[in-house]
Amino acid sequence: MFGAVSMCLAGERVPPVLKGNFPSFETPLPSSAADWEARKPLLRQTLWRLLGDLPPRTPPRVETDRSEQREGFRLEHFRFDNGAGAAVPGYVLIPEGRTAAGPAILYHHYHGGKYENGKEETLTRAFSALDFATGEALARAGYLVLAIDSYAFGERRMSGPGGPAEEGRAAEWSLCKDFLWRGRTLWGMMVRDDLLALEYLLSRKDVDPERVAAMGMSMGSTRTWWAAAMDERIKVAVSVACLTRYQDLAANGAHAQHGFYYFVPGMLKEKIDTESVVGLIAPRAHLTLTGAADAGSPFEGVQLINDFQRRLYALLGRPEAFRGVLYPGAGHVYTPEMWRETMEWLKERL
Repeated sequence: MFGAVSMCLAGERVPPVLKGNFPSFETPLPSSAADWEARKPLLRQTLWRLLGDLPPRTPPRVETDRSEQREGFRLEHFRFDNGAGAAVPGYVLIPEGRTAAGPAILYHHYHGGKYENGKEETLTRAFSALDFATGEALARAGYLVLAIDSYAFGERRMSGPGGPAEEGRAAEWSLCKDFLWRGRTLWGMMVRDDLLALEYLLSRKDVDPERVAAMGMSMGSTRTWWAAAMDERIKVAVSVACLTRYQDLAANGAHAQHGFYYFVPGMLKEKIDTESVVGLIAPRAHLTLTGAADAGSPFEGVQLINDFQRRLYALLGRPEAFRGVLYPGAGHVYTPEMWRETMEWLKERL
C-alpha cells in the first residue's frame, strides 16, 4: 500500500536484494500535497498497530523530587507513573533567568550499551568527539531541556521482569520478551514513554508549545524521528546518526548493528520503510546528520531517505524546512561540525 513501485529516488539506484526471496520495494512519492495529507492518517494508524497493543496514554501526574542550582541553569529531578507499571525518572534543565514561556527540547539519550547513562547524557561528556555535556550546553544557550530514562537505562536499568537480578542488557532482553507475550513491542513502549514525556513538557508554564523540538543521537535519533512522526506537536527535529533504511540494513546483513529493541514487526511486510516514517514529520523542520561510514546506517539508504524528504518537502512548499547531510569518512559519531549544524538549526527554527 505504501510502496511496491520500481522508481529510484537516488539516481539509478538498484533496489536492495533481501534474503529469503522477500520482495524489496521503493516508496512512491505522493502525487500532490493533498495526496500526502490523505495518506498520513492511515500510515500512522498502521504504525501504531505494528508497535503493538499499547496501553492508552493519558497525561502523566508528575512529581518533582528535588531541584538544584547549576552553572547557568536549574536542574529539576522528576518522575511519573507511565500507567503501564513503570515509574519514569527524568531531568529538566531550566535556563537561568527563564521567567516566561520559551523554547524547549525533548532530549532523547542514546544507547551504545551505556545502560548506566540514560538521562545523565545531558549532564556528562557522553560523546567522545565533544568536550562538553550537550544538555548543559543547550540549557546555557537558552533552551529548556527535558530528558527521561528509557526502559533499561539509568535509574531503570534494573527494572525489568527479573528485578535487581537483571541489569542493563539482561533487563532489556527480558522486557522485549515480556512485552511480546503481551502483544506489545519494547520499541512501542519506548515511544509511548517519550510521548508521555512530551505531554509533561507541553504542560509546563515555562514552555512555549509552538517552540518545542526533539533531538538525539543514535538510539536517541531514532526515538526523535519516531516521536516527531507520531506527534505533530513536535515542531522541530534533529536526528544525528541512526537514519537507517531497513531494507538497506537487511541487504548489507547488518542486523547486529542495532539491538533487538529497534525492530518493529511487520514493517517491510506492510511495505513501510524509514522514508515513510520520517516523511510524517513533513513539513515541520527536520535536520538529519549522518556519517557516510556508519555501518548501522548504510549510506545508500540514507541517501534515499534524504532524497525522499527533499522531494516531499518541495512538494509541500517547504523545501527550506528539511536539511540532510552525509559526512564522508565519518562513522557513528557526533562531531563538532554536526553540533554546529544542530545549534544553527535550532536557532533558526525555534
